[in-house]
Amino acid sequence: MAKYLLLKHYRGAPEAVNDVPMDQWTPEEIEAHMRYMRDFANRLEKSGEFVDGQALAPEGAWVRYDGEGRPPVTDGPFAETKDLIAGWMVIDVDGYERAVELAGELSAAPGAGGRPIHEWLELRPFLSSSPTVTE
Repeated sequence: MAKYLLLKHYRGAPEAVNDVPMDQWTPEEIEAHMRYMRDFANRLEKSGEFVDGQALAPEGAWVRYDGEGRPPVTDGPFAETKDLIAGWMVIDVDGYERAVELAGELSAAPGAGGRPIHEWLELRPFLSSSPTVTE
């Protein structure tokens, strides 16, 4: 089994086919989208392929340690993930091909007008440790 992270983006990814921002959707369209996401996760949970997932609020900050006795530094002159990443899902699947298949299916979540978004999802494998060599 291999773990993959599926990232949903607010922006920063190539444009989706149905590219209407969520803040312009009706409450019914938002509910249909969220229901699709829940149903997708529930199905993967039953197959043992779902690990976890969450939608993210737009609030957030960058934080950095700034030295002994000094308060942490927040924010900076760079792109904020709170502006880019809308949510994530972790899946544990047999391999890359299955991860691509599921990402493609998730990309079809409904958006404005109930039509599939066909959004781009970022698919990232978890970094695994190198095999231990024993003599």
